[in-house]
Amino acid sequence: MIKVLATNIISPLGTDTEQNFQAVRAGKSAVVIREGWGTAAENVAVGAFSKQQEARMAIEGFTAFESMVIRSVQEALSHTKEVDINSPRTIFILSTTKCNVEELGAEPSGDGAYLAPGATARKIAEYLGFATAPIVVCNACISAVTAQILADRLIGAGKYDFAVVCGADRASTFTLAGFLSFKSLSSVPCRPFDIDRLGLNIGEAAATIIFSKADGKGWTLAAGILDNDAHHISAPSPDGDGVRRVVETVLEGFDAAALGCISAHGTATMFNDQMESKAIEAAGLSSVPVSALKGFYGHTLGAAGALETILTMRALDEGWIIPVRGFEEIGVSGKMTICKDWTRTDKTSFLKIISGFGGCNGALLMTKLDAAGESPVHAGAGNEKAATDLQTVHTVSLTQDSATLDGQSLEVSQKGKALLTELYKKFSCDYPKFYKMDVLSRLVFIGAQMLASRENPTEADREDRAIILFNKSTSIVSDRAHIATIADRESFFPSPSVFLYTLPNIAIGEVAIRHSFKGETSLFILPRKDEETMAMITEATALGSGVSSMLTGWADCPDEDTFEAELKIVKRIK
Repeated sequence: MIKVLATNIISPLGTDTEQNFQAVRAGKSAVVIREGWGTAAENVAVGAFSKQQEARMAIEGFTAFESMVIRSVQEALSHTKEVDINSPRTIFILSTTKCNVEELGAEPSGDGAYLAPGATARKIAEYLGFATAPIVVCNACISAVTAQILADRLIGAGKYDFAVVCGADRASTFTLAGFLSFKSLSSVPCRPFDIDRLGLNIGEAAATIIFSKADGKGWTLAAGILDNDAHHISAPSPDGDGVRRVVETVLEGFDAAALGCISAHGTATMFNDQMESKAIEAAGLSSVPVSALKGFYGHTLGAAGALETILTMRALDEGWIIPVRGFEEIGVSGKMTICKDWTRTDKTSFLKIISGFGGCNGALLMTKLDAAGESPVHAGAGNEKAATDLQTVHTVSLTQDSATLDGQSLEVSQKGKALLTELYKKFSCDYPKFYKMDVLSRLVFIGAQMLASRENPTEADREDRAIILFNKSTSIVSDRAHIATIADRESFFPSPSVFLYTLPNIAIGEVAIRHSFKGETSLFILPRKDEETMAMITEATALGSGVSSMLTGWADCPDEDTFEAELKIVKRIK
């Protein structure tokens, strides 16, 4: 359990949390219709900064994304005197889906102009004065919820005293084109859960939450849970099974009658809203008021889980539940209570739920401590937790010209991408979708398949297995492939199959689906391969999630024929 010390939101509606709340309270929306955004001919409704706002936010020597993050973190830090960012006891966690992708060209430039997310986070951290190396969470739409859960685990494990979590993404042509290829963008402001909803709007924002140990009065993250529905890499499980499971787990030992509201993902897409409604009903929460904020901001991607948590806390402080902007008539089959208007409540706890591509789902239980520093509605587990021991049982190492399994070198005749195909045939995967995957996904998929070949297929712990991976280059190969499809208006033909793999956590989702792993799945990006940081996160995950086994390790693919993977299966022995 960790405590919220300070927050900030920078968005088209304001430069701090209070401005954003007052704008939402007044019914304002950042979502406006833009004509011919970027290279796309279609009009889009998007929650984007104006040129004047961007100019005021700009910091010399930094990109628009970097400037937005820096401004948000600085503003949040100005509201607390407890945090020493120069201390090794303070960690900076950046949550994003595409970071500085606007700076990336379709071909390698060789001039070092583009910084991968880990390097971008390091640049920001050094400017702000953080003493510790940053961590980037790149877990699709649930990135900011994952980042908050990571902060809870690292503080709870005694690794840090403070965590500065910032979720941020830009409404770039890159992202808009991708969702356009999925036919999921709405040309008008979105209407979550409404019968006439047409799709989502993309938004942009940076949202920062500063956490410490929960030792006083205020908002706390009482519990956080992640899982994977192992259903499909781009479509949620129709019955909402993955969301239902995280909700039921996060509410264990909690009186659901004390919930002020559910802060839903509410993307206004057909499948997501329907799935969420089924999950809410299945979890027995049909009578709990549902709020969703996409109508005010659009989908802010890596910022969403932080921005929506902050505003829900702020609204409940005033005794309000924020309505679902644009909602008129129910358009989902699951029974739920949607807030159409501003609604009064005296409750000070809420549930945040969120889902993303790759099958990942997350839930947070946020509640207030009373004056004595104790939650009246959730037992919690305390901050300091006993260490857990992990035992490595199988390992695999892959490069563009070698393969090693449990320390034994395998004879291979191919190199580069062709080597992965050779291994696919050798290990009798019988999974034709392999040939549709990008290189990063093939690398992770083959590594997992090789590890599985050494395991007893009847092991009882398989379904709850977690997958926690790390890399440096994110999904740069697919990023460049996607950019090539949207380079100019005359040849604007974004492909959904290419765009999907620009989310690097899809590689994890492919493995989860193939092996029916329904434990949590997360991808972390580091400035470099850092064994100490990787071990810290892996151990904190095992300790905080309670999973019995985990597939974890490094998997990096800077180009199609250059890659490195060091993966392992670890099990808890304590």
